[in-house]
Amino acid sequence: MRRTDRTLIANLRLAAQQLAGSTLTAPADVATAMLALQAQDLSSAQWALAVRSPSTTLADVDRAFDTGAIVRSWPFRGTLHVTPAVDLGWMLELTRDRIVRGAATRHAGLGLDESVFARAADVVRGVLRGGARLSRADLFAELDASGVATDQQRGGNLLWYLAHTGLICFGPMQDSGQAVVLTEEWIPEPRRLTPDEALTELAVRYFTSHGPATVRDLLWWSKILVPEARRAIEGAGDRLRQLVVDDTVYYLGAEQTDAPPAPPILLLPGFDEYILGYADRDAVLPPEHSERVVPGANGIFLPMVVAKGQVVATWRRTIRRGTVDTVATAFEPMARTTVGRVERAAAGYARYLGLVPGSTTVVDA
Repeated sequence: MRRTDRTLIANLRLAAQQLAGSTLTAPADVATAMLALQAQDLSSAQWALAVRSPSTTLADVDRAFDTGAIVRSWPFRGTLHVTPAVDLGWMLELTRDRIVRGAATRHAGLGLDESVFARAADVVRGVLRGGARLSRADLFAELDASGVATDQQRGGNLLWYLAHTGLICFGPMQDSGQAVVLTEEWIPEPRRLTPDEALTELAVRYFTSHGPATVRDLLWWSKILVPEARRAIEGAGDRLRQLVVDDTVYYLGAEQTDAPPAPPILLLPGFDEYILGYADRDAVLPPEHSERVVPGANGIFLPMVVAKGQVVATWRRTIRRGTVDTVATAFEPMARTTVGRVERAAAGYARYLGLVPGSTTVVDA
């Protein structure tokens, strides 16, 4: 892909993803605008919400979980995401049956079958009914005490299954994590969509929040099927438009401008949608630098520094007695002005945590 093409796509994605020119003021607004944000790492997901909502703090994000505005579950790709609470149900229904069937071999190998899942559901329903909240560890202890073993990865797979089938979700904050709650109690008034309405909603909100993106990106991100993707885009009608770059058709929101705001310097979390929202990431992360973001291709995505829409470094934090130090490892030497903007971005991250900015260091890889 040519540099000019990468720049165009990257800048448009920054705006679509609320990473440039965002006017959002609350984590729940971000979740709605983004449809869903990948969230297997909770602290990364919290920052992903805040970086898209200027002035939002960690306390604001936690409050959004505590009030039930947003939740965490497994609506797409069998992977944890943050979603607006009211949207979780129809998202799960889109691919739930196929995703659960696809895990049957793994479940069988762990001795998990329909009778075990039914027993686990009864136990969980009983201990959580009436507004109870339990940590993951405490819920596992209840299952073990009831004769449903959670060792050897069975607990995580039971949790995954019960969340996929809509019984439970991660709701309010508890200690350093989230409590498990009954979905029907925590989300008493979910949105109800028909299958075709859900597909259309998916297409409109995915391409509006992630565009320019391809049909292949949508298929990878959501795990819907090709015929469903065609129906989804047809249903979206004039709410989407096309952009052809280098003979590739991209979709984006119909009202998305072709003149996005100037791209800022960003400190993004690991597992951010700016990277993980697409099957093809070359527009923002050139292949020669991919190994630096995902060392060893092990599925762990490091926090990233983005400049002019491109991932140019990774970064890490160290918290010390009320301050936070930041070290960025640049892929190529940074200009002094860029280093200064990284320092300002690091100060914004410290404010989000409620800490004092410490030192910011940029080193070459």
